[in-house]
Amino acid sequence: MSLSGLPLIGVVACNQQIGLHPFNIVGEKYLLSVVNGAKGFPLVIPSLGIDLPIEAILARLDGILFTGSPSNVEPHHYQGLPSDEGTSHDPKRDATTLPLIKAAIDAGIPVLGICRGFQEMNVVFGGSLYQKLHEVGTYIEHREDKKAPLDKQYGISHKVNLVAGGLLHDAWGCDTAEVNSVHTQGVERLGEGLQPEAFAPDGLIEAFSVKNAKNFALGVQWHPEWKVTENAFYTAIFESFGQACRQHAATQER
Repeated sequence: MSLSGLPLIGVVACNQQIGLHPFNIVGEKYLLSVVNGAKGFPLVIPSLGIDLPIEAILARLDGILFTGSPSNVEPHHYQGLPSDEGTSHDPKRDATTLPLIKAAIDAGIPVLGICRGFQEMNVVFGGSLYQKLHEVGTYIEHREDKKAPLDKQYGISHKVNLVAGGLLHDAWGCDTAEVNSVHTQGVERLGEGLQPEAFAPDGLIEAFSVKNAKNFALGVQWHPEWKVTENAFYTAIFESFGQACRQHAATQER
């Protein structure tokens, strides 16, 4: 694959212990969604839990994808109650993504957040999260059946209503779309400066954009990276993200 003309898109990794060793890993579906959906080339950004040379990183990238993850943002970042014992966290990823999201948006780098990435964006802008939607009592079941085959887990679960005039509505051209639902957490309080882009039938905010962002800045709760080329709505999301990345690349001298 030639890199000529391809936007370089950072994809944030998770820090996970596998056996005796810590690894930085990214699901292949996210990398392939950058290649096949955004038409860019993915570069993995490790979550090392150290101060990143953020300005140097952003100077070399044309966009950043903040991925989903088995782990949750540590609740102290949004003044939440401690998580239940056994909840998966990734403090090194928190230390990497939370400052990087704000810096990227401020610098005009296109940003797409998916699932955990969506929740990270909300936290960065001062929002809070429900840790267990299914215990709140006012929402439909948003979790997947973990015993089911992956195609079933990531299959269409419910509709979302798109906000007229938003990034998603403009990209899709329709008032509704169908999405998968593979999450336990959700937006409790929307962050300051974020505007809803889509709602689930139960009223849960499922997507938002950053109001005064210099460039594309969108977070979605569902997983549009899943078989992105087989779902026209998911394709439209990544095409819009990819177009923003290409436009940004065209303005850079490297």
